[in-house]
Amino acid sequence: MDYLKTQGISMPRLGLGTFRMQGDVCRAAVETALSIGYRHIDTAEMYANEEAIGAALKAAAVPRGELHVTTKVWHENLAPDAIRRAFDASLKKLGLDHVDLYLVHWPSRSANWGAVFETLMKLKDEGRTRAIGVANFTTALLKIAVEDIKAPIACNQIEYHAMLDQSKVLAYLKAKSIPLVAYCPLAQGRFATDPLLAEIGARHNASAAQVALKWLLDQDGVAAIPKASRRESQQANLDALKIDLDDADRNKIAALPKDKRCVNPGFAPVWD
Repeated sequence: MDYLKTQGISMPRLGLGTFRMQGDVCRAAVETALSIGYRHIDTAEMYANEEAIGAALKAAAVPRGELHVTTKVWHENLAPDAIRRAFDASLKKLGLDHVDLYLVHWPSRSANWGAVFETLMKLKDEGRTRAIGVANFTTALLKIAVEDIKAPIACNQIEYHAMLDQSKVLAYLKAKSIPLVAYCPLAQGRFATDPLLAEIGARHNASAAQVALKWLLDQDGVAAIPKASRRESQQANLDALKIDLDDADRNKIAALPKDKRCVNPGFAPVWD
């Protein structure tokens, strides 16, 4: 497994996303993932599955130093006191004394960003999270965090896949040496039927989805957290790391239309 080094942590390039997985299904999925080699687990207070993930982490008995656990604070909890309450609740549910990465899940138009990042940096200084970061931030919002506030942003987690152009945000992140963590890296199943990706996959004895995932992971400074509840899907995503795409493959994938956004709630920012 490759790792990305950022703000003092090492983040496995491939992690397990857990959105819309809850209860026993979530617990079983995380236990399975850990048993086959995953070490990066992504959750959030909004997913309502931190207790299930905590139970899985405890049952798996993987040394804490080998694990990377990310959780996030919801956009309605971005006042300093609310952040602390949310963080304490997340840590208790996960059964951990610290997380590796704590993110602002979505920006809020009413947030006082100075106060938000001051609170997150205090949590980091206290050793309760090893690093802090953001999700769903545009370049304009990143500039506030990185340049104006000078917060030690360890990543921006955003939707990114072979059918969505994120070149503007990518260019900014690359210039600042900040990793991009791609959620919905398989475009919520849309790649399975894509003929171009299937054709490339056939040449590599791989599926269309595996090709799309490897295309992401071949990019500098990009990690991915595909959701997968079944062992077969989790293993397929791990096996995607073995695919060796060539420049011709990459050029064909780069030429695909890049206008499919899967996640766009009403409270989302105006995208780049």
